[in-house]
Amino acid sequence: MFTIRMILTLGVAWLSLLTCMPAQAQNIEIGSGIFCDTQKHVERFVALFDGNAEAAINAVNLEEKHAGACVGGTIAFIRGPEIATARTWNMTFHIVQVTVVGVL
Repeated sequence: MFTIRMILTLGVAWLSLLTCMPAQAQNIEIGSGIFCDTQKHVERFVALFDGNAEAAINAVNLEEKHAGACVGGTIAFIRGPEIATARTWNMTFHIVQVTVVGVL
């Protein structure tokens, strides 16, 4: 039968093993663009985009009743996989998952 003290000791031992694992390098990029909470929000932005990014962002945020569903700005991020491509009659948007590490 495990006691609470034994469980805590095992938990601390497990955490110390995790912190000793080597770190992997991450490529941090800085870029400006449109950043949305979900793929659905980005696809809606593309559908509404007619050259006026601010109007399309405001429309998505209004539809979602969430002022931060989509924003425009500059961020520091780690690029993840490309999850979709969305097109208008004259533009192609690559929808990429990112992990935000900073906001400028």
